[in-house]
Amino acid sequence: MKLRSTLAVSAMALGLAGAASAQQTLIYCSEGSPEGFDPALYTAGTTFDASSHTIYNQLAEFETGTTNVVPGLAESWDVSEDGTQYTFNLRSGVQFHSNDQFTPSREFNADDVIHTFERQNGEGSWEYFNAMSMPDLIESIEKVDDMTVRFNLTRPESAFIANMAMDFASIVSAEYAAAMEEAGTPEMVNQQPIGTGPFTFVDYQTDAVIRYAANENYWQADLPKVDNLIFAITPDASVRLQRLQAGECHVMPYPNPADLEAIRSDDSLKMENQEGLNVGYLAYNTMEAPFDQPEVRKALNMAIDKQAIIDVIFQGEATAAKNPIPPTMWSYNESIEDDAYDPEAAQQMLADAGVEDLSMKIWAMPVQRPYNPNARRMAELIQEDFSEIGVDVEIVSYEWGEYLERSKAEDRDGAVLLGWTGDNGDPDNFLAVLLGCDAVGGSNRAQWCNEEFDALVQEAKTLPSQEERTPLYEEAQQIFKDQAPWATIAHSQVFMPLRSEVEGYVVHPLGGHLFDTVLLSE
Repeated sequence: MKLRSTLAVSAMALGLAGAASAQQTLIYCSEGSPEGFDPALYTAGTTFDASSHTIYNQLAEFETGTTNVVPGLAESWDVSEDGTQYTFNLRSGVQFHSNDQFTPSREFNADDVIHTFERQNGEGSWEYFNAMSMPDLIESIEKVDDMTVRFNLTRPESAFIANMAMDFASIVSAEYAAAMEEAGTPEMVNQQPIGTGPFTFVDYQTDAVIRYAANENYWQADLPKVDNLIFAITPDASVRLQRLQAGECHVMPYPNPADLEAIRSDDSLKMENQEGLNVGYLAYNTMEAPFDQPEVRKALNMAIDKQAIIDVIFQGEATAAKNPIPPTMWSYNESIEDDAYDPEAAQQMLADAGVEDLSMKIWAMPVQRPYNPNARRMAELIQEDFSEIGVDVEIVSYEWGEYLERSKAEDRDGAVLLGWTGDNGDPDNFLAVLLGCDAVGGSNRAQWCNEEFDALVQEAKTLPSQEERTPLYEEAQQIFKDQAPWATIAHSQVFMPLRSEVEGYVVHPLGGHLFDTVLLSE
């Protein structure tokens, strides 16, 4: 029997009519709005939390709290000796959700797996699929029988199983997609999502509230633990904390670093934290002059006072970043030396490169992320640093979805503040997805295609062991440092404040917020 919330259903204080007090309702004060509910179309954590972590499942999944891969919609898999064939044995008895427009006529099967991936190999904005070189990797997908699917690859891919556990690989219903196409409303797959996951989508009030209900037919026994899940979208961290303290939500992400001590001293709250598998960075547009010159990018990097950023923005709860992957990840190149903070040398380097009276834009995110709790203030600090070497900076921003979309443009003006939390625990998820040639115009916000770097990263993916792959990744990191497509800023600690009655929440190293195992004590 499920427990009742001890809160006086705080949903009412948020204007969340319909949350039944007789049931247990978990309220998550999320930091931003999802771009949509089809995770294959996007790369933002806010979208994944609202979609792939709640509504969907993948063939393989990451054990909550670790990067260990465990069975998901595939009960098991077999890999050919040469590493180019992966055969997935699918789980039987799994049901898709239904909604007012659609009721499935069958259970999950191989057709859904094939549809999920083949649709991403066609026209459309499949940013992750393309950035991971999937169109070149997947030669074909075979339906061996209704419950068996075989992926035929053009080359070995050491992280393929981990990739199948990622958000872009969330399994969607082929039958639902066909029904919506026939009805002339294909966009409903993204707006009224149907999956096999622990929660079913109920409704979404844009930029305000997302409601979910427990999936009563979920294939994992005794999950989820709560009857209802609500995302109360609350972009301001101070307001999120006020709501948490008032009992208007149970969980909040990304507190202001300045509030950490107050949270720790509040008896009604508790806080989980761990070192984040992340990096925050400033990506120059290397296709645009003068940022097409490595010397210019290096000069700007030398003008940034990273320690001041860590002290002011992170309140010391971060470490300076020198590489594009975090230091907790295997193959991290310890031997690389970071760019020294030296404004005088930076100014001279710009002059030597023939750059005078440089004006540029710095893009600042409108939402908090684990790798950047206050992008506007960070941009202001960098603006001050650059002014000391004669560079004039205009700070710009947009609504989060628009920011992500506009910042992909190959003709984007200026440098963009962004960051990344690893999705599968593999260096390829940073180096190829964020810096590879296939990701230019998408997740590679630096628009940087370096053939030597790309060849190393692509070759490393084909090797079977970490020992064989590590030297290639170490060399790739050195090329990155020499060419400086980014200013690497920081790797942060991740903090998650919770109400004291929340049980079963685990901070996930891959950055997702998962609620299927969470319940509320009396």
